[in-house]
Amino acid sequence: MRRIADRYRDFFRQADVAALVGVALVARMPFGMVGLAMLLFLREAFGSYALAGSISGVYFVAMAIGAPIQGRLIDRAGPVPTLLVTAVVHPAALLAILAAVQSGAGLSPVAVAAACAGAFAPPTNVLTRTLWRHRFTAEEDRRRAFAVDAVMIELNLTLGPALVAGLVAGTGTTVAFGVAIVVTIASLWVFTTSPALKYVRAEAAGARTLLGPLADTRLLLVFAATFGLATGIGFLEVGYPGYATALSAPALGGVFLSLSSLGSAIGGALFGGLALRAAIERQFAAAAALMTVPLALHYTLDATAAFAFVAFLAGALIAPCIACQSVLVSRLAPPRFITEAFTWSSTFIVAGLGAGMASGGWLIEAAGAKVPFLASAAAMGAVSLGALAMLRASGRREPQTGGAKSP
Repeated sequence: MRRIADRYRDFFRQADVAALVGVALVARMPFGMVGLAMLLFLREAFGSYALAGSISGVYFVAMAIGAPIQGRLIDRAGPVPTLLVTAVVHPAALLAILAAVQSGAGLSPVAVAAACAGAFAPPTNVLTRTLWRHRFTAEEDRRRAFAVDAVMIELNLTLGPALVAGLVAGTGTTVAFGVAIVVTIASLWVFTTSPALKYVRAEAAGARTLLGPLADTRLLLVFAATFGLATGIGFLEVGYPGYATALSAPALGGVFLSLSSLGSAIGGALFGGLALRAAIERQFAAAAALMTVPLALHYTLDATAAFAFVAFLAGALIAPCIACQSVLVSRLAPPRFITEAFTWSSTFIVAGLGAGMASGGWLIEAAGAKVPFLASAAAMGAVSLGALAMLRASGRREPQTGGAKSP
């Protein structure tokens, strides 16, 4: 543990690193707030989770479609033009949702505004990942940076919903949605005035294709593994609440999810502090393979305490998997479309989460409350095999070495 602490001390002492980690936490706050606040606000306005969920779905689908387009524009012209446009359009579209509901304009204008808000969602989330690729050249430093980044995401997904829940309980859904919009504007200001932008830049023109990173077979393998990883997590997102409901204790679903997130944060912090010499593909394969064990144990355990413990253990391997995936994207994507590659990664994550949650719900209804955990274990087993296939495809045996890049 002392060696891990020493490595983190040296890591955070490098130029701008501590500031960039703080910026990543603040810039992603809307990531954990806007979707939930919008859902609850629309549920109260329309009196239906089905309608509220449909509009939220429009928002996220538009975001998934718009993100790769934004990524390509950033790679060609730098981040500033895209940030300026989205910093105006996205908050304006969110305010339009608020105004349309308050004025009783009906469902269609709200859906249009939601699509606009999603398509023009600021690229701060993906840029906080892209900047680590530019900040460091050594793969070990990148692995540590992406591990810390994964922990920051877990904090966002814990703090954001907690803040929304507190606002809803204390002031109502309208105020909660309004605060989420204010936080969005503030996070954009923090990001654009931080040192982050000097690490994200347009690259010199090179050979470009219509498919961009999708034309690279190695990246397609990474994206396929990304989809599998996200699908496995999606099974858990619906599996824990489903199992808790089967126990007639729905509140336990939130407890299991919280323990999984806590495990992910701790696992990511420990993983980032280790000095590992194995190729990152092998680390990815090992983390995914290890995760299958606690996932499968969910099916065999009935005691609540034991079930909660394996939820923590399974979660402890999520952040290491995400960190390895990010390192692979940062290494394999050529500079001319590095940001677009990360946006495609996000798109496959969103698609995988949706697929896992939808399939998990069907499995609960058709086969029982514990079956999604077996499906998640199978998905992670496939991810492990895919990571080994990446290693064979690349022919790499050891990670890259080198020093940190200075601005």
